[in-house]
Amino acid sequence: MGIAITLGHAGIDNFTVLERDKVGASFAAWPAETRFITPSFPSNSIGMLDLNAIAIGVSPAYSLEVEHPTGEEYASHLRAVAKHFKIPVKQQSDVRLVSKVGDEFHIQLERQMLRAKHVVWAAGEFQYPRLNGFLGSEHCRHTATVPSYEDISGDNFIIIGGYESGVDAAYHLAYQDKKVRLFDSGCPWTDESSDPSIALSTYSQERMREDWFKEHVELFPESPVASVSVVDGGYEVVTTGGNTFHTPCQPLLAGGFEGSQKTVAHLFEKRDDGFLLLSEQDESTIVSGIYLCGPAVRHDNQVFCFIYKYRQRFAVVAKSIATSLGLAAEDLEQYRQWGMYLDDLSCCGEECATC
Repeated sequence: MGIAITLGHAGIDNFTVLERDKVGASFAAWPAETRFITPSFPSNSIGMLDLNAIAIGVSPAYSLEVEHPTGEEYASHLRAVAKHFKIPVKQQSDVRLVSKVGDEFHIQLERQMLRAKHVVWAAGEFQYPRLNGFLGSEHCRHTATVPSYEDISGDNFIIIGGYESGVDAAYHLAYQDKKVRLFDSGCPWTDESSDPSIALSTYSQERMREDWFKEHVELFPESPVASVSVVDGGYEVVTTGGNTFHTPCQPLLAGGFEGSQKTVAHLFEKRDDGFLLLSEQDESTIVSGIYLCGPAVRHDNQVFCFIYKYRQRFAVVAKSIATSLGLAAEDLEQYRQWGMYLDDLSCCGEECATC
């Protein structure tokens, strides 16, 4: 929705948003208890965007009257935004393949093929969970498939992955007086970076200080999991250090997401870390006309995995497309005033002071 609105402000009106399900479906599929870790606040009146806003002039905090929206709440916000801006959305349109034929793209749907001069891939991550990583990972349940932590039976859980999703799962299970053992290959709970794309968010740090969290959750840092197997009706988890743990409950996997970009990876070069290599305009370096927007955007060591980060690149993409179409896109200059036009990446990477 965000890049679609920005394209409109760039003077581009001949486009369609393809949505596999319905607007906001990924957010609506979050576990019922999961909330945004970034706070929303209606600060538009002083020229500062709500951290979770995808467009100038809107605020989830104002429209939802909540600081940390649930996934379902944010999905309803996105639907309202799409309606307000009259975004042309074609729902129930699952993209199967994108290919470049001559100077146009062919976008293959289940029963239809569309043609376009440009493609912006902005399908996100949540519907593409990472399900591998160690032997027996198929015996685990990814946190992205949990409708509600209240509905999970059992009282003794192992969670593999100690960043935001893992801490969120542990928090809600601990709140129900369930025992949780939380494993991570590193120690994200003590990382000192001020960048929440690297270290645990302050929201999660606060949650970990709750009495019930400290009472019910045991942390296992520097404990990469080597294997999970089914043993005697339960599960056996073995770390690379040779330690063995047992649980009667299916282990929860909070190991992140592969991301939707794998669908169009053949149209991009790859970085050494596996992410897509992008030009300064977030365009493919080998196939002109296809762009990447969203949490999988990477430039050098900069990670654009939060809304307030990757929304700053919408205008960069829209300007590039507009230029190729011979449009001036002068209205995009207002995006700079709102911190929505980051075309100078040299300003990124500053750490906060220690006080």
